[in-house]
Amino acid sequence: MKLRSISFILCALFPLLTFAQERDSIIPHPFILDSVSNMMEVSVYARHSEEIVPSQRLSGKRLESLSSFSVADAMRYFSGVQIKDYGGVGGLKTIDIRSMGTNHMGVFYDGIQLGNAQNGLVDLGRFSLDNVEEIALYNGQKAQIFQPARDYGTSGSVYIRTRRPRFEEGKTYNLRASLKGGSFDLINPSLVWEQRWNRRITSSLSADYTGASGKYKFRYRRVLPSGQVAWDTTAVRQNGDIRSCRVEASVFGNTSDGTWNAKAYFYDSERGIPGAIVSNVWKHAQRQWDRNLFAQGQWTKHVSDRYKFQINAKYANDHMRYLNPDTTLMYQDNKFFQQELYLSTAHHVELLPGWQMNLAADYQYNTLDASLTNFVFPVRHTLLLALATQYECRRLHLMASLLGTNVWDRTTRGITAAPVSRATSRWTPAVYLSYQPLSDCPDLSLRAFYKSIFRLPTFNDLYYTEVGNASLQPEATRQWNLGFIYSHDWYRGLFRHVEVKADGYFNRVDNKIVAIPKGSGQYRWMMMNVGKVHILGVEMVAETVMRWHKDWSLVLCLNYTYQSATDRTDPADNDPYYGTYGGQIAYVPWHSGSVSGNLTWKNLGLNYSFIYVGERYHTSANIRENYEQPWYTHDLSASYRWQLPRLALTFALECNNLFNQQYDVIQNYPMPGRNWKGVLKVEF
Repeated sequence: MKLRSISFILCALFPLLTFAQERDSIIPHPFILDSVSNMMEVSVYARHSEEIVPSQRLSGKRLESLSSFSVADAMRYFSGVQIKDYGGVGGLKTIDIRSMGTNHMGVFYDGIQLGNAQNGLVDLGRFSLDNVEEIALYNGQKAQIFQPARDYGTSGSVYIRTRRPRFEEGKTYNLRASLKGGSFDLINPSLVWEQRWNRRITSSLSADYTGASGKYKFRYRRVLPSGQVAWDTTAVRQNGDIRSCRVEASVFGNTSDGTWNAKAYFYDSERGIPGAIVSNVWKHAQRQWDRNLFAQGQWTKHVSDRYKFQINAKYANDHMRYLNPDTTLMYQDNKFFQQELYLSTAHHVELLPGWQMNLAADYQYNTLDASLTNFVFPVRHTLLLALATQYECRRLHLMASLLGTNVWDRTTRGITAAPVSRATSRWTPAVYLSYQPLSDCPDLSLRAFYKSIFRLPTFNDLYYTEVGNASLQPEATRQWNLGFIYSHDWYRGLFRHVEVKADGYFNRVDNKIVAIPKGSGQYRWMMMNVGKVHILGVEMVAETVMRWHKDWSLVLCLNYTYQSATDRTDPADNDPYYGTYGGQIAYVPWHSGSVSGNLTWKNLGLNYSFIYVGERYHTSANIRENYEQPWYTHDLSASYRWQLPRLALTFALECNNLFNQQYDVIQNYPMPGRNWKGVLKVEF
């Protein structure tokens, strides 16, 4: 199986790699005119400082062309990423980069991190693409030093940037309305209104509603180690319904010496939790309600050519209710209430030409209240201090940072109990290097980085009743990366752009927080620092843009990832049947990748994508009973745009999982087979 996986990926990769061998003169802005007065929209590829950090991004027309419903769906096309998807429109969707764990990922929404002190998870499925302009993924941290201290504090970062209003000459407003519908009884209307109030102030109001029954047919088949079929049946997925609404309002302003913006966000949902298909149980009754509200703002001021500062602020209020009415298990009706206050200031100074420095300080305040018996009501104060520097000299680009993290937790068990405090203080460094080895070839750059960082135990890890462990230590990661990027543009000929990126990396996770049985029974658990993981991997991205006529263009992109992520917790745990030492950790495939293509002719667009996830195991005991087969999906979509005098109409038809592949991302959580979606968009 491994040999076939490697052969398949290399065969698909070879044609794109050959494109990178062609050389020509560099044209930095390859615009193409379709008449004397009209300029066609094309992608402009410019070299920038972000080459120093391994990064991937989706934006503009390419992001719109993917058959993606949410941010989580779009991120499947990034290399080195595992999406944990529990199925359907309403299923929980989280991201894991380079197998370090979901809690090590930072998700930033318009420059400020989305937090969840309770369990550290951010459901990317709740963020629609209707109001998203760009999604960027960074290994380590963002490739610019002018940022808050919090941006330095994760092993990997996802930056979601929403649309900023842009207006044609003479227009003072934009109005976009869309309607999506399709399989699973999906209905998804959305509306975006952008207004220009004067030459300095603009605003945006975005709202959408999502409703779906979540019902889809799936085939449930299991084969015993002997090869005998244990069961093979077709059923309908139940309790996967969702009803959600999102409202988002933003105001943007410009001043003579800076910019500012403010945003308010509200999300409310009710969904069923479909649960795992085990023990002949096909339907579950658990439900979950979420309400997320936050307001945030940012102000940037350029005091002089060499000094600028930025201030960020945010307040968030989250409510979650979980209901399990099944009394045969354990009746539960739990409510959780979170609050977060965040303040940040960053100061950027250019000391000398090419040498810059940034000093940032952040303060964060988190609280959690719950309806659980004997809950301890934790309060967390976090102070972050970051000092970063960046130096560019001819072909050398160096960036380094030092982050100080100071955390104080305070808990009270009941009203009369004495408060209990705990403190954590650490300093963690990061160093990034980029170098152009050939003076006559600025298209080729070598890059490397090292980063040490950690993630704090969540409130659930520490304080969840009968499960949490207040003595937990932070879970630490160390990352090493070595790679290169080659990027070239042409003004004439068939190939207009070629880019190839490749990175090899080694990550080490220590003090990994895992749940282990408490006492002699298997029904009580406790969180412990007992895990160690070593991750060795290779990522490769290849992309080319072709144009053979003013009306025809083709964009091809291929991503490939190889990962060996092994359990290094206990060398004595090497039993050939039950042992986990040296085994590939759960749900991490050795091979994965994707191929996507976007063909356009005038106003017609045709898009194809293929996603492949290789063989893996659902536990670190890599035995046949725990084996998970590879899965792959083919997605196809077509769109057409009509430009009328006062409005534009776009219609798109999508078919996902074209060949009806039956697969699970998470064991016993079957994913949808072939499904359809239609999109109608009107722009005024």
